[in-house]
Amino acid sequence: MAGHDSFCCSDCGVLNCYRQEKKFPAQCVGENIPQEQMNRVKDLYINDPFVAKMSNAAAEIEGTYYGRLTRVEETIAFARRIGAERIGIATCIGLMNETRALVKILDAHEIKSYCAICKVGSIDKTEVGIPEELKVQPGCYESICNPVMQAEILNREQTGLNVIMGLCVGHDSLFIKYSQAPVTVLVVKDRVLAHNPVGALNGIGFYYKKLLDNQDI
Repeated sequence: MAGHDSFCCSDCGVLNCYRQEKKFPAQCVGENIPQEQMNRVKDLYINDPFVAKMSNAAAEIEGTYYGRLTRVEETIAFARRIGAERIGIATCIGLMNETRALVKILDAHEIKSYCAICKVGSIDKTEVGIPEELKVQPGCYESICNPVMQAEILNREQTGLNVIMGLCVGHDSLFIKYSQAPVTVLVVKDRVLAHNPVGALNGIGFYYKKLLDNQDI
């Protein structure tokens, strides 16, 4: 198995874990989970208030509106079900038009929001050790993306749910780490594919076959 040395879910051609209409493979990850661990995790969904609230809200939206709501609508429905009175928005500077549209939609649904842009604080990249030559436009002032500060600002505002709007790979990871409120993603950045990264996965048979070449990136 290229890329990993043991059987995992991406190797399974059965996917019996969803409906149990077939037969689990012998190496099935789920079937080989120790019972003690399975019981502990299952108990979280039943008895941990936070996990139960989040899980039940997500399941209710899926079961009630499957295939009927956009991701924007699902986010609104989820915020209401978990009791989030204020939504924080961690946005990329390149998606401010979309973020303003989201704010209008939230306003229309009487949901408060607070936005923190990725360049907040305006710290030049060289001030934190990023070489000048790694700027998008070397030789000029260029602020770092500042997901830690975005998280701290939204923490200060005591948001009940934070929404990521196109933060860069890695910057989104830092935001999630430092956010006190639960985080969901509305837009995933892909500068090449108009923020539709699944296009590269769907296209590996033809247009993006180059992704299967073992080349340094």
